[in-house]
Amino acid sequence: MEYRHVLAFLALADELHFGRAALKLHLTQPSLSQQLQRLERTLGVELVARTTHAVHLTRAGQAFEAEARELVRLVEQAGRSVREAAAGRSGTIRVGYNFPAAQHVLPSVMEKMQADHPEVAVVLEEKRTGPQLQALERGALDVALVYGRPATAKFRYRRLMRLSLVAVVRQRHKWAGRPGVPFAELAGQPCVLFERDLCPAMYDAIVRAADEAGIGLDVVHEIDHPATTEILVTARSLVGFASISRAMLAGAVAGGARTVAVPLYDPVPAVDLYVVWRDDQDDRLRDSFLECLDAVGPFSSPPSHKSIRS
Repeated sequence: MEYRHVLAFLALADELHFGRAALKLHLTQPSLSQQLQRLERTLGVELVARTTHAVHLTRAGQAFEAEARELVRLVEQAGRSVREAAAGRSGTIRVGYNFPAAQHVLPSVMEKMQADHPEVAVVLEEKRTGPQLQALERGALDVALVYGRPATAKFRYRRLMRLSLVAVVRQRHKWAGRPGVPFAELAGQPCVLFERDLCPAMYDAIVRAADEAGIGLDVVHEIDHPATTEILVTARSLVGFASISRAMLAGAVAGGARTVAVPLYDPVPAVDLYVVWRDDQDDRLRDSFLECLDAVGPFSSPPSHKSIRS
């Protein structure tokens, strides 16, 4: 069944006159008759009956008319959807994010997306940096909000903001009441650190700060989830690390505080938040998200000049 034959039938159903229907379709009457005949042969039924005085739909034609109009509606809707998606105005975009992105970036970007592109569905997935970049490379994500600039030329990226990192200790720790601690005092302190493949930029920022302070870190645990830091630090006299964003939120919502976040300085360890996307394809939908990201920026992180209860 050819789509043009269906349109020819519907024009006849509307006009019930071969001359007017042919004119409407910019066809000759013989051409219109041939298209109708081919459709009838395909379906194996007579759709239109005509006499010298009138044209009318057969019972089969009346039944087919409703189905044909629905078919045309679906085809037209599909065309609109494709055009909207190509223009970045509809469809689905998959965005990975980490904790600071959820706090400082996504709320305003999502509001802008809803205002400018209400037909676009944004699917959000919280992941650490390593898993996000892996998902981005295999096409499971369209955009990643991660710590650190990616090393591969497969990705494009923009820096969004810088976040300081703080020490996390239990309340009975000797640092708990201090407004800040020089990084060099971490010498000899047993530490909890994230596994590097999960968050290379954060891991490297802490190790780099230790090098600048002229000390080595005594890493007794490498963990795969931020909640594990609090568990281990609470149980033992260990030093963990967290972004200032996570520390501030924990301090704002915690009931019985079990840990304390203490700023570090000389040097202040810090990590950059980036938006990252693949460089191997043109994607108008993704570009719409990036445009909204640019429109609501710049972004800033909270200061870490004082102790924060968490």
